[in-house]
Amino acid sequence: MAVLKIFPDKDATLYSLFPNMNTGLDEIVEATETVFAYSNPNPQTSRFLIQFANEDLASAISLIPQSLFNSGSTTSTGSWNAKLQCSIATATGLAVETSIDCFPTAQQWGMGTGRYLDDPISTDGCSWIWAEYSGSTPWQIPANGYNFPVGATASYTSSVPAGGGVWYTGSKYTSSVTFSYRTNKDINLDVTNTVKAWTTSSGTVPTDKLPNYGFLLKQNLEFVDNKNYQPELKYFSVDTNTIYPPALQISWKDFVFNTGSSTQTILNTLPATITLAQNPGVFYSESINRFRINARPEYPIQLWQTESVYLNNYYLPTASYYAIKDLETNEYIVDFDSVYTKLSADSTSSYFELYMNFLEPERYYAILIQSTINGSTVVFNDQYYFKVING
Repeated sequence: MAVLKIFPDKDATLYSLFPNMNTGLDEIVEATETVFAYSNPNPQTSRFLIQFANEDLASAISLIPQSLFNSGSTTSTGSWNAKLQCSIATATGLAVETSIDCFPTAQQWGMGTGRYLDDPISTDGCSWIWAEYSGSTPWQIPANGYNFPVGATASYTSSVPAGGGVWYTGSKYTSSVTFSYRTNKDINLDVTNTVKAWTTSSGTVPTDKLPNYGFLLKQNLEFVDNKNYQPELKYFSVDTNTIYPPALQISWKDFVFNTGSSTQTILNTLPATITLAQNPGVFYSESINRFRINARPEYPIQLWQTESVYLNNYYLPTASYYAIKDLETNEYIVDFDSVYTKLSADSTSSYFELYMNFLEPERYYAILIQSTINGSTVVFNDQYYFKVING
């Protein structure tokens, strides 16, 4: 199966407390709720914007067969899907449940070159009031003398300046995630409908297509006048110095199990020996590699033949999948997925293809193979390592 990731072209946070401040180069983006004065609550909020370049989207979507793209679904078992992923940096002050909403942004915005609380603050990009630099184009809301773009809305209170972005609404394009107190706070939102609307050329806005101005993410509850409610969720931005920038993961079905005239059989015996072929160990970021799977019983049945039985290759069962881990952090970059990381097979062997351009360069990765053999689900992790380097 096929999985790739693209990374943002730009991102920034909008702060109601600092309505002219730009943070386009900050290492963090955040959706927070803050009571500025503890004794006299003055609730403030922050939201963040993330945008992916049209050319990167077009390049990724072009790899999906048109028939699959047209039938794409927002369900996890659709022909293809797109997921917005953000890695948590810090989370504080959370309630028992805290929700993040994600919408397609409805107005063009400028990234700018500011950072949080620069002194003096930077005003050369978007902020709570301005979509571009300060003094240029404000967010298109009625309070600023504009009609909303068709199908769009905004949200703010009388206690803060009018602004905070403009976004398209409707269940078709809205994604949400709710974090309980002890769950992982990483964002992994299905945004398939929005990506499809961005890359569709026909139809009307916003019913069938949308201009790509990126995503706006905000907390579901904002401007809460309660000093005991101050949840802060801060995520790594595209300018992070870590390996955790935001990403748009695009997955699609390319599973084929067509063995042709091969006489190889499907492995149905444990224990088994699994090795990888066509793994030189080092790849450039631009590489696309087809890894082949060599599989056989650890103790093969003895046969009357002119070559060693240890040379007989077997196919893995159709319920077989791959995953990718960062070798240093031991975190899954691509997890096992029964739809999108399923192993294919041809007349030679079982195999899968991997796009290297979504992996951070100059790092080592491990490949894991999961297979259900004779009723037992087994994960093979026998030092299938490789490194991605800058081209």
